[in-house]
Amino acid sequence: MSVKSDERKHQILQALASMLENPRRIKITTAAVAAKAEISESALYRYFSSKALMFEALIEFIEQTLFALINKIMQEEGNGLKKTENIILLLLGFAQKNPGMTRILISDAILNENENLQLRINQLHDRLEATLKQAMRFAISERKINADLDVAAHAGLLMCYVIGCWHQFVKSEFRRLPIRNWPSQRDTLLPQVLR
Repeated sequence: MSVKSDERKHQILQALASMLENPRRIKITTAAVAAKAEISESALYRYFSSKALMFEALIEFIEQTLFALINKIMQEEGNGLKKTENIILLLLGFAQKNPGMTRILISDAILNENENLQLRINQLHDRLEATLKQAMRFAISERKINADLDVAAHAGLLMCYVIGCWHQFVKSEFRRLPIRNWPSQRDTLLPQVLR
């Protein structure tokens, strides 16, 4: 694919992401995305044959961005409990910096779209939860937290917390920041460090 073609695709995806950042739900159509990208609708269809493919490209962007940063945390941070906390902070911070992407992460933007998009988001959530499990298992192996901890249940709880913060952010029209309450909720949500 040529550089110009890649630039045009990027321009279209930026237009869609920008539209998703509108605090009030606006109807996203290919015509509206084309107008926002300042191209004709027929030109848009040369790059994306459907709106679902545009959303799929944004989901791919989210996955690549999050997992590149998560992999860095997993490799560079030595403490398993700190890995867990840094992943949560990453997920909350990513949402705060990317409100339009957060609408995709909670499926708000893809509600009436192709059902495969919802499956892809479900898989993304599952992968994120699996990563939290892995980080907590590191903490157990380091004897930082109790070996009796139900890692699967706790990772599920942390993922519910993250998704809940994402929902509150979107439903508050991006006013209730996802990271706002983390400092006071941290000690309740993270397993206690062994003394």
